[in-house]
Amino acid sequence: MRLYSDFGGRRAAQVVGDLLALGLVVLSVWVAVLFHGSVTGFAVLGRRLEEAGTGFRGSMTDIGNTLGDVPLIGPGIAEPFDGASAAGATLESVGRGQQDLVGWIAAFAAIGIAALPIAAVLLLWVAPRLVRAARAGRTTVALTRAGGADLLALRALTDRNLLSVLAAAPDAVDGWRRNDPETIRSLAALEARAVGVRMPGPPASAA
Repeated sequence: MRLYSDFGGRRAAQVVGDLLALGLVVLSVWVAVLFHGSVTGFAVLGRRLEEAGTGFRGSMTDIGNTLGDVPLIGPGIAEPFDGASAAGATLESVGRGQQDLVGWIAAFAAIGIAALPIAAVLLLWVAPRLVRAARAGRTTVALTRAGGADLLALRALTDRNLLSVLAAAPDAVDGWRRNDPETIRSLAALEARAVGVRMPGPPASAA
């Protein structure tokens, strides 16, 4: 696998693209963290409700327990305070629920904010880059093996733009059929250059 082109201009574009993609990912994560922090700030109300409910419940429970010890009339006097204590418990539960809801909203929203740009980078930049890098690696290996240049020349005839083929080898088809070394090399170089690989060695001389 060859991540970067052998040609300066294309290599510079790839480096810039990689840096921009990395920057977008970092920015997305940073924005998601900031958004998560700002949303979780709304949980302060829930914490205050929970604290108020806890305090109120505790106070009413203590008063009810104290009055409940009064002989004869204690249980009757304590009953309203027991009800108030239950109301405090309800307020406490509402506060916890509000905190949980804000936490879930903040988490899912932050994941969405970060995931969408990251997914776009992976699909639109990283995946194509890896495909091209793998193809460049296979092309490099092909150039080191016997018959590899012939196969690349054939691929150039079938895959490359007609004008590019004619510019590289005006008599491309006939030269490839005759196994002309210069034609084969020109076509192989065209295919290699398309995936960012420089043809090794000096051009072959005509027979």
